[in-house]
Amino acid sequence: QVQLVESGGGLVQAGGSLSLSCAASGRAVGVGAMAWFRQAPGKEREFVASIRHSGDTEYLHSVKGRFIISRDNARDRVYLQMNSLQPEDTAVYYCAAQSKITLSIDTTGVFDYWGQGTKVTVSS
Repeated sequence: QVQLVESGGGLVQAGGSLSLSCAASGRAVGVGAMAWFRQAPGKEREFVASIRHSGDTEYLHSVKGRFIISRDNARDRVYLQMNSLQPEDTAVYYCAAQSKITLSIDTTGVFDYWGQGTKVTVSS
């Protein structure tokens, strides 16, 4: 089993920046992709960004150019640098990891391990 723990959430004004971190423990993530999803109140969990072991990335269209996902394979960590934050980015952000490689890395169903989430609030 892989345990994921997120950190770095908080309150920020619109236009500001936050950096999220996710540390994996227990079994190593290995070659599976890692990702960030978010869930706003009353909405379904949505994909934000993902990164393969190779470093290839995918982003939600609305965060492209503002958010940057990165990964430290040696330490089994994934990061999300969020810039130019807007009130619509307010959500609980979840870290996710795969147990095996899949073609798609932008849907909840292909991720096997999830963190408890960290709250991000962007005030206008």
